[in-house]
Amino acid sequence: MSVRKPPQDYTIEEWRQVVETNLTGVFLACKFGIPHLLQAGGGAVVNNASVVALVGSAYPQIAYTAAKGGVVAMTREMAVLYGRKGLRFNTVCPGPVGTTLVRAFIKEESNWAMRRPYMPMGRLGTVEEVANLVAFLVSDEASYITGAAYAADGGISAAYVIRDE
Repeated sequence: MSVRKPPQDYTIEEWRQVVETNLTGVFLACKFGIPHLLQAGGGAVVNNASVVALVGSAYPQIAYTAAKGGVVAMTREMAVLYGRKGLRFNTVCPGPVGTTLVRAFIKEESNWAMRRPYMPMGRLGTVEEVANLVAFLVSDEASYITGAAYAADGGISAAYVIRDE
């Protein structure tokens, strides 16, 4: 199933599959994890979204963008609901990271050439760079941080760029 198409070309089944994977999956992890954190007396949750939760995507992927935006909103609300119960909730919003899937996509030079102009740092992030942000957010050093969304995107969300096609 391709998620790289405009809204009018989605089937309702494609929409549901993308939203269920990327939003409902996060909801279910929180739903079943929160009772354990409450029983333990507190904790921190860091949900994974995407830079497209913060800025519109230059490439059509409306269901994915909507689902990841939903993760940010849902995480913010959980921070409000559970803040006085010792739970913190934050979201990381990575840009392109050098995962197996992304590397397979950009292996074709035209795909990399199409994406790179939107990336102020001109490179992919690493899994470790995103993990470092997550590690900080769950640490005691971040004990006053909740309800926030953090971009780890090489500056993509800071850029005011759109290319003509």
